[in-house]
Amino acid sequence: MQTTPTPPDRRRALRHGVLIGAALALQGVCGFFFVAHILLAFLEIPVAPIPWALREYLEIGAALGLSCGVALGTVILIRALKARRRAEERLNRARGDFREHLEARFGTWGLTPAEADVAIFAIKGLRTQEIADMRRTSEGTVKAQTNAIYRKAGVNGRTQLLSLFIEDLMEGDLPQPAVAPLRQAA
Repeated sequence: MQTTPTPPDRRRALRHGVLIGAALALQGVCGFFFVAHILLAFLEIPVAPIPWALREYLEIGAALGLSCGVALGTVILIRALKARRRAEERLNRARGDFREHLEARFGTWGLTPAEADVAIFAIKGLRTQEIADMRRTSEGTVKAQTNAIYRKAGVNGRTQLLSLFIEDLMEGDLPQPAVAPLRQAA
């Protein structure tokens, strides 16, 4: 069975995950070294003495391990904050692009500014009464505007109106079949 190659982003994420796991394990071992020593002394559990120089090396190694963990944690935090900021920027760009797409569609359909507002509220899923309350108009006015929107858009209702925009978002994003469809003999 053939396996698909791992995308570079997944490999990088896996590598970072392994690195973070190793750093956490190192910190755990180093922290355990200090805690175990203190706990054994507190509980007055006898421990075979080790040469002083070896003990110093172990303590220095444990302290360095904890320090490396703090440094790595700082790097990971900074990267996570930068990734979050980039994701928020992409989301804001996508929101702006979608808003421009909505306005272009509304212009193509010839919606009035009031109808465009009602259409946006309808796409967001607000009920007719909620739209009327937000626009400070009667429910009948909103119903007339939504009917005009549906007529101009060539749809029969809110669900179809929303599906137009979902189709636009998905356009070009659908995966292509792995093999060509079989042709039937004529």
